[in-house]
Formats: sequence, structure tokens, C-alpha cells
Amino acid sequence: MMIENDEPIRLAVFGMPVKQSKSPAIHQQFALQFGLNIDYPAVESTALEFPEKIRKLVDRGARGCNITAPLKHDAWELAHRSSPGAERARAANTLIFEKKDDWYADNTDGRGLIADLVQHQGRVLPDSRILIIGAGGATAGILSDLLNQKPAQIVIGNRTAERAQNLATRFSDLGPVSSSPMKQLEGAAPFDLVINATSLGHIGQVPPMPESLFTENTLCYDLNYGPVANPLREHCNARGIAYRDGLGMLVEQAAVSFNLWTGCEPNTLLVLQNLRKDH
Repeated sequence: MMIENDEPIRLAVFGMPVKQSKSPAIHQQFALQFGLNIDYPAVESTALEFPEKIRKLVDRGARGCNITAPLKHDAWELAHRSSPGAERARAANTLIFEKKDDWYADNTDGRGLIADLVQHQGRVLPDSRILIIGAGGATAGILSDLLNQKPAQIVIGNRTAERAQNLATRFSDLGPVSSSPMKQLEGAAPFDLVINATSLGHIGQVPPMPESLFTENTLCYDLNYGPVANPLREHCNARGIAYRDGLGMLVEQAAVSFNLWTGCEPNTLLVLQNLRKDH
């Protein structure tokens, strides 16, 4: 379905840094599928500048925006209303400006992750055992949606036990989620899915992952993509562990945002194939 529009649909992505973001290219490819004219720049912003920059975007008639690190919590705080997922995560990666004084916050990261796992990897999440390494905002952003899939167990592994425990407690009413210091996972029963939600790839490192956590059917899913995903990719390849980076999640979470703003459901596989080609 082609939808011609003369005036561009105003959108944006905010973060710091954000110039390297693939989101503008992804959303332009989505828009082309429907003949839509969109204006979607990447805007760098500090937390201090963020409220004013958002207000200027709203004043220009924007429909919404995406938000990346480190501004997701700020975006959630600025919104007037939030989805249950964003409320749980206390973070938003998507804002919808329904009126100038009615901003709705959503978090599409978990839906993007699940879409990539199920549609592109054929993973079955109900009754599965899932380990998430890292207890920061990235983990908080995906926990609600993962628990909604009815896994047998989710364990949050983290160097700082207290942080993982606090996060597990916050989400425990949604399903079976617990925490563990990483050093205590040595000898634990293997998992079906191991998710890296740390930023260690930025400094060329991988999280400590005992090989006992993996079987030939375990998938190691890295929320990172691009060069920062290389350390874990190489680590897994050297040990015969199935590996998937977060590029598919990036495209799928963007598709959810695009649908919230436009009502259109883009072909994500086509866009992902184009990105892999250029990657």
C-alpha cells in the first residue's frame, strides 16, 4: 500500500553519541516501502539539553521520536503517559506525540528482540531457560516482554549481585526470574538462550561465560551489533557456540516504533538483508 504525503512526517532519534546510528537509514527504508516522505535526523543531546530539544521537535509538528543511550530514562520521565513495559523498565526508546502536551512513552526493545528470535531464528521461548548477563537498562528494557513469553526460568547474571537481585525483585511478579553472581554460574545447568546485555564489547572484552552454560542447541544473543559485537562473536565462533548479534533486534524494534507513528507494518527482512549486505 502506497501512501503519498507532501509534508514530511517529522521524527528523530536522540542520543549521545548518536551520529553512528543506523536508525535514520532503517526508517527511510521503511518509509520507501509505503511511499512516505519522512524527516528523521539523528540528534545528539546531553541530558540537560534533552527537554528543550524534544520541545522544539514537538513544536515543529513531529509525530514522535526514538531515544537511545543514555537518554532512555530521561525520555520516560518527560512523558505524560507510559506503556506498561516502559513503566516497568523506567525507560523509553520511543515517544509518540499525540498532542503537544500529551507524550506517550513506549519501550519496543523487548518486542524487537522477540521478533528477531522467533521470526528470524526460529527460537521457541515458552518453557525455555534464559540467562541474561548484565543488570542495567538494557536488561530492564527486555525483561517484561521475555517474561510474557512464559519461559521456565530467567536468570540475571551480574558481577554485582545486589544490582541483579534488585532487578529480579522488581519484575518477579511477572514470572520466574532470579539473580546470580556470575562466579556462581560455574557448573550451572545449561541454558537454551544466553543474552549478553553488557557493554563490554566497547572495550574489546567479553563477559565471563563458563562453557557449561552452553550446549550445541544454545544460542548466544548479543544485544550489541557492529564492531562492538566482534569480541563476543569471535569468542563464540572459536568455541562452536551459535551466535547472533543485535542487528535484527534493532530493525524489529524500529518497525514497532514505525508502526506506532504511521500505522504501517514494514517488511523487516528486506531491510535487515540490506543492512547485512552493507555491514
